Amino acid sequence: MAATPQNPASAPRRKVSRHRGEGQWAMGHFTPLNGNEQFKKDDDGLNVRTRIETIYSKRGFDSIDPNDLRGRMRWWGLYTQRKPGIDGGKTAILEPEELDDKYFMLRVRIDGGRLTTQQLRVIGEISQEFARGSADVTDRQNIQLHWIRIEDVPEIWQRLEAVGLSTTEACGDTPRVVIGSPVAGIAEDEIIDGSWAIDEINKRYIGSKEFSNLPRKFKSAISGSPLLDVVHEINDIAFVGVEHPEHGPGFDLWVGGGLSTNPKIGVRLGAWVPLAEVPDVWAGVIGIFRDYGYRRLRTRARLKFLVADWGAEKFRQILEDEYLERKLVDGPAPAEPLSRWRDHVGAHRQQDGNFYVGFAPRVGRVDGATLAKIADLAEAHGSGRVRTTVEQKMIVLDVTEDQVESLVEALEALDLTARPSTFRRGTMACTGIEYCKLAIVETKQRGSTLIDELERRLPEFDEPLTININGCPNACARIQVADIGLKGQLVLNDAGEQVEGFQVHLGGALGLEAGFGRKVRGLKVTSEELPDYVERVLRRFQAEREDGERFAAWASRASEEALS
Repeated sequence: MAATPQNPASAPRRKVSRHRGEGQWAMGHFTPLNGNEQFKKDDDGLNVRTRIETIYSKRGFDSIDPNDLRGRMRWWGLYTQRKPGIDGGKTAILEPEELDDKYFMLRVRIDGGRLTTQQLRVIGEISQEFARGSADVTDRQNIQLHWIRIEDVPEIWQRLEAVGLSTTEACGDTPRVVIGSPVAGIAEDEIIDGSWAIDEINKRYIGSKEFSNLPRKFKSAISGSPLLDVVHEINDIAFVGVEHPEHGPGFDLWVGGGLSTNPKIGVRLGAWVPLAEVPDVWAGVIGIFRDYGYRRLRTRARLKFLVADWGAEKFRQILEDEYLERKLVDGPAPAEPLSRWRDHVGAHRQQDGNFYVGFAPRVGRVDGATLAKIADLAEAHGSGRVRTTVEQKMIVLDVTEDQVESLVEALEALDLTARPSTFRRGTMACTGIEYCKLAIVETKQRGSTLIDELERRLPEFDEPLTININGCPNACARIQVADIGLKGQLVLNDAGEQVEGFQVHLGGALGLEAGFGRKVRGLKVTSEELPDYVERVLRRFQAEREDGERFAAWASRASEEALS
């Protein structure tokens, strides 16, 4: 017998509310669903510059509105740094205002990693005059300064902008720096030079309110190098140089990569994009993110989640139908890179017959005086151009053959080696607890000490190997895709005391075998034990590896006992 329909008049009243979904603008959901979305709606982040220049720099730190301090000021490359003396156990316990120091990290945006020696010297001078000499080369080609006072920011901007540099949208829910091959237009083996596209994206869109309110940050990469030198797999959008059998050199389009606590490898859309169309396609993809991106939860407000939910086919269709209003050309995947090292370290011949020389600072840490000396050395050896890389390295371009050895020796005298050990070359570290409010452990000094210890203990080890050290779970140092990835956390030592340490990830990789490292249950090491642990694992690798086997492949098949 059929059920009797319920009488609507007798049914209990149910509150009817409009479904808020994921806060997607394209679905008509414009009401802010969290505090970050509210302050962005209240005032565009780009507008804070006027207040910095006219109010905050004159009245001091205590005059800054909280929504500007911990929100909109990021649109101009400014983060408050961590107050000294706060240990990692308090990172997740204290309120933001308790962690804030009255100084800032300032991120200088360096698209494509391209600098003139004049620009590098100005950064070095700013570092020495306003930042207590601090300077770090990041794994996104930027340079970060610390100890910046709000009173000095307008003067710093003036000096940077006078030489063509900027901090515009270096942080915040914006299109961050566009990373590019540091040897674009230079390397002999280049497939295509993407420099024009990087410049055009900057000219059209950076600092424009068209894309200054995104669900979260948007990371871009453009490279025509066959070395795949911009970690394209973990960017929101990446254009990777390929040779189309009919149309010639262009770019393979990738979307939806990213790491942090929910890592995802980007996906190919199967589309070939000519150089002239890169800025339009870039704008189409970031437009999708702006309009369809999830704004309800910050933890899901990255493009990778939308791409995962839609899939490549639907994403490409929306891009073509709603944003480009034309079809994209199908194209090939990139070829496998010929080298595992993608950092351009060493001396390499350029297209014009000169050489570029790549060198390795210790885990990206330099200082203002050293930056000025690098500029001086480059000029003394006939160069006016330097580059930063996504591996926290630097490059001097345009060196004549007879000047290469002299430059290499001069760099060595500054502890900036162009002939680094595997450990010096392959180890990088995030900012860590020294300055970062999210960090739990120290990283930079730990990485430097680890390099020294491994060079002493394993002097003959020469296999390509990456060791990435991160101060928290957010993966700024790309721990999941390193051979040995170290995620900072508090651990128990043998005495049962809580101390700084790391959860270990093993066997991650980028390239055409891209994948995330293996986590062995319970595998954690204290900071003090770290050199012993890494030495032990590498000796087991050497003893057990098959001919030509990479560390990542060995780690994926090794027993848990061998990895512990």
